[in-house]
Amino acid sequence: MARIVGVDLPENKRVEVALTYIHGIGLTTSQKILEMTNVSPDKRVKDLTDNEIQRITNALKDMTLEGELKQVVFRNIKRLKDIRSYRGIRHKLGLPTRGQRTRTNAVTRKGKNIAVGGLKRKIEKT
Repeated sequence: MARIVGVDLPENKRVEVALTYIHGIGLTTSQKILEMTNVSPDKRVKDLTDNEIQRITNALKDMTLEGELKQVVFRNIKRLKDIRSYRGIRHKLGLPTRGQRTRTNAVTRKGKNIAVGGLKRKIEKT
């Protein structure tokens, strides 16, 4: 099993797709990395040689990935909350931050609706 930047890549996937399992690398970035390192994107992870894995790892050295990237994003959101910007307030309330409507279609951020009558009945039963 190939382990790059602390992530175990799935054995039977193509290298191009397997690299996207690393947080911070999408398909386009994966393709650019493989082009720089002269590794075939059609190759399976299990067929990679140690030399190819080393070349990919070296190409990823100067990129912000995984835990470090998550910390950067978390700090950016925390800064928005601390300065009480509009976006920060929306993050605190768990609402969409980029101008989407919330009257309908905000289930992902707001959670599933609970009917007010249904909530009262649950409280009375207990």
